[in-house]
Amino acid sequence: MKISKDQVAWVAHLARLEFKEEETEKFTAQMNDILSYMDKLSEVDTAGVTPLANATLRKNAFRTDVVGESLPPEQSLANAPETRGGFFQVPKIIE
Repeated sequence: MKISKDQVAWVAHLARLEFKEEETEKFTAQMNDILSYMDKLSEVDTAGVTPLANATLRKNAFRTDVVGESLPPEQSLANAPETRGGFFQVPKIIE
C-alpha cells in the first residue's frame, strides 16, 4: 500500500494543517515507510501465537481495598482558607 502526496495534502486539509511542499514530501515518505513496515508485519505467520494483552505479565497490580482511619472533619478543615457548613468553600468559577 502506498500513499500519495495528494492524499497527505488532503488529510492535512481535513485536519486544518498547513504543510509546506517539503513537509508534505517528508510526511508522505514517512507514512509510506510505516505502511511498508506494516505490510512486512502482515506477512508474519502468527497462527500459533497467543494474543498478548500485557507485556509485563503482571497479574494484578491493585492493592486490597481496606478502610483506614480518616481525619475528623474539624481537623481536615483546620487549615482551609474558607469553610461553610462543614465543607471547603472554593471560589465560583462558572457563572
